[in-house]
Amino acid sequence: MMDGRELINIDGSVLEGGGQILRMALCYSVLMKTPVRIRKIRQGRQKGGLAAQHLAGVELLRDMCQGTLHGAFLGSTDIEFYPSRVMQGRFVGHIQTAGSISLLLQAALPIAIFGSGPIMLDLRGGTNAEMAPQIDFLTEIFRPNMERFGATFDFDLIRRGYFPKGGGHCNVSINPVHSLKPIQLTDVGTVKFCYGWSYVAGALPIKIAHDMCSGAKSVLNKICPNKVDIEVYKESTHMAPEGNCSGIILGCETSTGVLLGGSALGGRGKQSSQCGSAAAQEIESAILAGACADRYVQDMMIILMALADGRSRIRTELLTTHTKTAVYVTELMTKVKFNIIEGNGRNVIIECDGIGMRNQNI
Repeated sequence: MMDGRELINIDGSVLEGGGQILRMALCYSVLMKTPVRIRKIRQGRQKGGLAAQHLAGVELLRDMCQGTLHGAFLGSTDIEFYPSRVMQGRFVGHIQTAGSISLLLQAALPIAIFGSGPIMLDLRGGTNAEMAPQIDFLTEIFRPNMERFGATFDFDLIRRGYFPKGGGHCNVSINPVHSLKPIQLTDVGTVKFCYGWSYVAGALPIKIAHDMCSGAKSVLNKICPNKVDIEVYKESTHMAPEGNCSGIILGCETSTGVLLGGSALGGRGKQSSQCGSAAAQEIESAILAGACADRYVQDMMIILMALADGRSRIRTELLTTHTKTAVYVTELMTKVKFNIIEGNGRNVIIECDGIGMRNQNI
């Protein structure tokens, strides 16, 4: 109770026990103006505590709100965070490894859209990393879904960064909004077309990207025959000056405007065609379930639903552990309640009456 406000204590080892609890708790701490103490940080991971990626994230959120942070250092399992007012301007999140830029952006976006003015995020680290959304998935699949709530961001990719060196760099610009709209997303409709990007970088041959594309098309052609367009390319040395990487990002649009995604990264010991088919199977799984949000967008929607002004309903595949964790932290920090309505055994409707957060600066 450093400044007179009661701390909310959060156990970072519950459910998925990873960095998501940390990111969401700090995000809500800023938005709700409630200090938090997070203990047992990332105890569900083989190597617990703050890694470089998480440390950069908590420092970024601290700077965005002029907050006070105690106990934040590499390996720390216990921090205290006291937020203040969300500012405007340029904020820096530099990960000194190939840690995910996408996860920095995920944590910062809800705060930025309720900022006191335009915010520019200068982010450096890994753009296409394991155990995190590829940055292209956030811009091409998550962003259109976010825009349903009435908020968006502009994205400028300067350089890509891959494991193990990182070195990726992007600038993200966000204009604040007064409030978020609730959404109704329950009718998947019929598939109109599928699309995507299959790429290689560095010394990897373009054949790998073609093989990933072929693997993806073998699945997607069953969903929408003759309506699959996947661009195959090799990243320029200007955009990816060092490091090897291969991957694929896929999208699917339906007659009701639903946008579903899938993605995969290549790597040693992975068959390229199987990477492509695995990414496509993520879309196929959502379509067969009658879902209107894929399994990776699913948990990203929770915070937007909780902040929106009214009741949101989204039909998704069965809840992932990440989504269950997001619901747990959200209910703890905001007091909203999520209702999970069982569907046909393969999907559920997530329902929530949002708190109707208002940006008093607009």
